[in-house]
Amino acid sequence: MVAKAEQKVVGATTAKKRYFGLSMPILVSMCVIVLAAAYTGALSADLPGTFALMFVIGIIFKEIGDRIPIWNTYIGGGIVLAYLGTAALVYYNLIPQQYVDSIDLITGDMDFLTFFIAMLITGSILGLNRQLLIKSIVRYLPAILGGVAGAAILGILGGLIIGISPSDALISYVLPVMGGGNGAGAIPLSQMYERVTGNPSAEYYTFAIAILTIANIFAIIAGGILNKLGESKKGLTGNKTNLMRNTAEIEEKEEKASLSMKDYGGAMALGLSFYAMGRLFGEYLLPTVGGIAIHSFAYMIVFVALANALGLIPNDIRQASQGMQSFFTKTMVIIIMVGVGVDTDLGELFAAITFGNVLMALLVVIGAIFGSAVVGWLVGFYPIDSAVTAGLCMANRGGSGDIAVLGASDRMGLISYAQLSSRLGGGIVLVIGSLIFGLLL
Repeated sequence: MVAKAEQKVVGATTAKKRYFGLSMPILVSMCVIVLAAAYTGALSADLPGTFALMFVIGIIFKEIGDRIPIWNTYIGGGIVLAYLGTAALVYYNLIPQQYVDSIDLITGDMDFLTFFIAMLITGSILGLNRQLLIKSIVRYLPAILGGVAGAAILGILGGLIIGISPSDALISYVLPVMGGGNGAGAIPLSQMYERVTGNPSAEYYTFAIAILTIANIFAIIAGGILNKLGESKKGLTGNKTNLMRNTAEIEEKEEKASLSMKDYGGAMALGLSFYAMGRLFGEYLLPTVGGIAIHSFAYMIVFVALANALGLIPNDIRQASQGMQSFFTKTMVIIIMVGVGVDTDLGELFAAITFGNVLMALLVVIGAIFGSAVVGWLVGFYPIDSAVTAGLCMANRGGSGDIAVLGASDRMGLISYAQLSSRLGGGIVLVIGSLIFGLLL
């Protein structure tokens, strides 16, 4: 017994000395080699070279951020520092331009973020109990609308405090923040503005994206705070993979499968096939429903949910999909955060920081939190998880913002709900926006 106890202590001590699974000498050697190759220009700017640099930057910031007091508890820890730290490196020209361009290529044109999200959606939905999945998705729309209503109420009140009319508060602050991000929100809203007013769309977009960027930072910080609140108030949150309260009567125990590498390969192929099906419907067969554009991820979520609800996916592949999700969540997420950081213009953010803009963005985010939490509670959700997904994942910069918020709140298992907020929720806000533009402008 004594020997076993000593082994446990030694094992625990050894684990504490590991950083991203590596010993300190190996980690330091790896970082020195990659950084030396990059700053001498020897490192290639292709996929392996760029991934190596992104991993090293991400690991350094993550390990530092996870150990900074207050930051690691309330701000989101290493995940958020990887995002903001990388943005600072780019802003001060501390990353050679060829690698900035190659990172942009991987996360932009090659869209590694989409691949990442597709794997997370597949694993998170296939990992849910079938009855729980159906019940939670049906109740999710009211939670989204609660977040939008809360954001509108506090946005209008904030506007009255600093001398902004209710119509300007809605048009200039609430709609851009709650619109589902940049491509799905700010850009189409600016096009609506141009059609209604005749003024250039850039006039609206420039201001909207600045406010959205400020709100995105607040949403990420709020995710970290809500996670800490959930740790101290256990009754306000679930197991970080589902939203529903009182699920004991529908939970089912699943036999643990013995998985092979082929199962993981099949899980990846399945996830990519679901993504292809989503694209087929979203881009070709049924791009709009009732005049509303439906994003391919929204279709993908529906199809994966149906496959799970109907029991079409074998148990071993479902568990392998969950394993793939866990791998991407715990390891590849830092590559995503580095890529998002490279794409973030801190100069644009600094220029938009005024007292009025910061206050309005903060109030809209707080309104989204409380509105979605209250309505989420009323429909049977845990308020913290509802606030994170139906609230904060509406008030950020879309897909990349979802990853940052879920990372800060330690709730990557809720990615499917986050994507419903960004995609379907964003579409709903566009419909609301078209009505508001028509009535108020």
